[in-house]
Amino acid sequence: MRIELNGRVIDTTARTLDELLQEQQIDPATVATALNGEFVPRARYASQPLAAGNQIEVLSPMQGG
Repeated sequence: MRIELNGRVIDTTARTLDELLQEQQIDPATVATALNGEFVPRARYASQPLAAGNQIEVLSPMQGG
């Protein structure tokens, strides 16, 4: 299926957000995610289904001020 990840269109076989992060070699413990503009709590990554056309943003926390 085709989704948008951080502004770029990719093809994936992942069925859940957790599977997508693993597929993209992203450590889920170090990022925050939004699905179609809505924050997804880390506890829901494994159960959050993906669908074609979803827009996913994966953000890493930054330090500084």
